[in-house]
Amino acid sequence: MKKNLQTTFSTRQYMLSKDFEIYYYSDRDLQNVRYHAHDYYEFYFFLEGNVEMEVGGAKVRLTPGDMILIPPHQKHRLSVISAPDNKGQTTVSPYRRFVFWISKDYLTDLMKLSGSYGYVMQQASIKKKYIYHFDIFTFNELRSRIFSLIEELRSDRFGRDARSCLLVNDLVFSINRYVYELDHPNSPKEEHSLYQNLLSYIEEHIDEDISLDALAAACYASKFHIAHIFKDNLGISVHQYILKKRLSLSRDAIMSGTEITKAYLMCGFKDYSAFFKAFKKEYGMSPKEYRDIYTMNME
Repeated sequence: MKKNLQTTFSTRQYMLSKDFEIYYYSDRDLQNVRYHAHDYYEFYFFLEGNVEMEVGGAKVRLTPGDMILIPPHQKHRLSVISAPDNKGQTTVSPYRRFVFWISKDYLTDLMKLSGSYGYVMQQASIKKKYIYHFDIFTFNELRSRIFSLIEELRSDRFGRDARSCLLVNDLVFSINRYVYELDHPNSPKEEHSLYQNLLSYIEEHIDEDISLDALAAACYASKFHIAHIFKDNLGISVHQYILKKRLSLSRDAIMSGTEITKAYLMCGFKDYSAFFKAFKKEYGMSPKEYRDIYTMNME
């Protein structure tokens, strides 16, 4: 974890900035926070620790991957829970989290641009829903965006303020998109259709560079959703599927008489060494040995 981006915890519950502030905290010895409220939105991302959040009249034991949205004037507090270790000594686990504050005016301006920026806030206002849990793929993507924002805010590069606003807007939009997708999972029919479209795209572009980003853009789906679909349907990652597909196609090409030096390039491998190692690992022999055995069996 990027320790140089950490901030020393402060009990301050008001913003110094007009628009937004973001912090990465990591503590061991921390007193419980008093029941309080503030006049801005707080997004809280839980990374590690043994804590309990009380918001909206409910207490929730947090797990890594949890995000809590605390609207203006909503009372809340967080309690650090100590537990005895195997020697009976009371210990406090490391407590790590991101805290993102954003003003009502800034969010209102964003929502004027698009209602997509306000979905999570609407859920908090109408349904009193404050806590969400993200899978590891989604949470890591949010964490990456947060670190990019913190790094930019701490830099002195040209255009820092302008890019920081772009990163904040992207973070808010991403939060809303991921929460919307949590609340609106695709139907089995839609899942199957997307799965078939992904397989077709890979088949048609097997000789090209195929990344999760390319698949996401081509099929209008998040790359984390795509990763889940492959795991659920095949039990392997997208990268593993593409590799196996390329190996199978190159093997078929070699058995049909295509020269080995042409077959691996036709199927999307960029260098022979990588192809050779992958082929031998998959089939237990080199491409030439496989071709020779196949040719001998055909005679």
